Amino acid sequence: MAERHFDRHFVRSGASAEGSRYTAWLAVSPTDRHGFPVYYAICENRSFREQAKAEQAAAEALAALLALEEDGTPVFPENYTGFADSP
Repeated sequence: MAERHFDRHFVRSGASAEGSRYTAWLAVSPTDRHGFPVYYAICENRSFREQAKAEQAAAEALAALLALEEDGTPVFPENYTGFADSP
């Protein structure tokens, strides 16, 4: 699990089991402790067979994160897909 701090939010990356597969996610929490974390699926049209690969995908998405909008929504580079596949 990786983490980054922004002005008003704290962002963690991770992976959760969904049956026999794993989903990569980012969790955005307010730093003032008023409110609940919001979870964003990473590569949501792909699941992973191994937890480590899902966690790596989430950590890479966290590293690519440019900023957060006022409400904590992640902002990624233009045309960012989260996939390392070549076109």
